[in-house]
Amino acid sequence: MRLTGNCALAGVVVGLISGFPAVAAQVDPGGQAEWRQSYEEATNLAVPRSMVPMLSSESAAATEAAIARYREIAAHGGWGTLPTNLHLKLGARGKGVLALRQRLLASGDLDQTDSGADTYDSFVEAGVRRFQTRHGLGVTGNVGEQTIAAMNVPVETRIQQLEVNLVRLRSFSGFLGQRYVVTNIPAAQVETVENGEVMTRHAAGVGKIDRQSPIMTTKAIDINFNPFWTVPVSIIKKDLIPRMRKDMNYLSEEKIRIYNGQGQEVQATQVNWNSEEATHFTFRQDPGADVNSLGTVRININNPYGVYMHDTPEKGIFGDDYRFVSSGCVRVQNVRDYITWLLKDTPGWTRDKIDEAIASGQRTDVKLAQPVPVYWVYLTAWATPDGIVNFRDDIYQKDGIAGVPIATADTE
Repeated sequence: MRLTGNCALAGVVVGLISGFPAVAAQVDPGGQAEWRQSYEEATNLAVPRSMVPMLSSESAAATEAAIARYREIAAHGGWGTLPTNLHLKLGARGKGVLALRQRLLASGDLDQTDSGADTYDSFVEAGVRRFQTRHGLGVTGNVGEQTIAAMNVPVETRIQQLEVNLVRLRSFSGFLGQRYVVTNIPAAQVETVENGEVMTRHAAGVGKIDRQSPIMTTKAIDINFNPFWTVPVSIIKKDLIPRMRKDMNYLSEEKIRIYNGQGQEVQATQVNWNSEEATHFTFRQDPGADVNSLGTVRININNPYGVYMHDTPEKGIFGDDYRFVSSGCVRVQNVRDYITWLLKDTPGWTRDKIDEAIASGQRTDVKLAQPVPVYWVYLTAWATPDGIVNFRDDIYQKDGIAGVPIATADTE
């Protein structure tokens, strides 16, 4: 249910980072530089895709090293702040660009051999992209409100974040299983791990601030193909009743049927929508990838919270920066890849068989031959062995640290 500055540049600008070629630029009649080259030249600033599991001794050791490195930055005066109204993009010039370069240099997002010119060139843009990637922001290469807010978090606050999360990482230092799944809620990301190596990663949709996904350790036990969706009482109260008060056709449009306590189907006109009488009925949405809130697949995990992992018909959310959109369950991008991995040890369930089951449109239940450990965790800061330090907003305010931005749905 879908309740859900002018530039006047010379014709050629020399490379600003040692070892990189000269970069050609043109100036349009309005004075804005047009950079002809692609941005692949600043490859040393790219954030590599680590195959090291987030929950690992290597990650904990890297986070500990990051704390030491950030303490050195703090000892040398930190990285200062930028004007909150600063808006910069490729081709801009001025003092704001100089300040931005210094900020990127301080956090290691720009090469130390940078010339310090006041031009927002492709190398500054690459540094901004690197910073945005590390902080889970939209990787636009432009500097706006959200990027400035993240850059203006003091290094001392980032150290506190790393220290809080190091404790969390160390609590998972034991054996987590030969094969296991991790959902990092603040990062809205799922990763599968096998033999100590990340096998797949998936963007996720997780719980809203007022309907939080729980932190827990559990196991994936079975999978429902083409599932029905039974609407939880909490959603009946918060979403379904208010919608029906506005539009009596809502349930039929969403293919949601109403059943009484005897399992008999009743009509929407038989329910008093001006009260909470609806909570005494069962609301069940028909299967169908185009409308069912669970999409084509539901992955059941043992827990007392009534939550699970599932597909979604609203695939567009996975391209959003802000993915705190559910009522507590976790929506998984590329769910077929995910369940193919989950069913690896279940005889007969190849990718072809999975595709066939989904295409049939029929409800099919499959029990995993071996339950797979699942960890829903809350990590807002961690490092990888290659030295990349990652931060995410403390969306549920669990770190107990003031001054960390809260994620919003706005984009730059």
